[in-house]
Amino acid sequence: MNALIILFLIVGTLFNFLGTVALYRFPDVYTRLHGTTKCTTFGSIFTSAAVVLFALQKLASSGEGRFGTLAVHAVIAVAALLITNPTGAHAIARAAHRSGIMPKFAVVDRLAEDQKKKGGVSA
Repeated sequence: MNALIILFLIVGTLFNFLGTVALYRFPDVYTRLHGTTKCTTFGSIFTSAAVVLFALQKLASSGEGRFGTLAVHAVIAVAALLITNPTGAHAIARAAHRSGIMPKFAVVDRLAEDQKKKGGVSA
């Protein structure tokens, strides 16, 4: 069980590190958002899974209820992260697009095309 916890921590750390690399290396706000959002979400999931496994292991061996509470809190945190991370990234990308920041290597901009057809900016 400890090997699985360590494996999850290593995988989570690697994903979070890749998110930092994406933040520095990608060319524009959209690709940076994509890289960091995906990587930090997966990194946090694996790190939280390690916390849940650790808490369940301690709960089984000691019977202390605080470890069950820790596992439940980690699961709730992951659920909140799964909702807020993509929602926040979408809001930032939409604000960047509305501000006129275009993707560096974009060939097609469907959102701008749709807005031109409708005759203005959609809410």
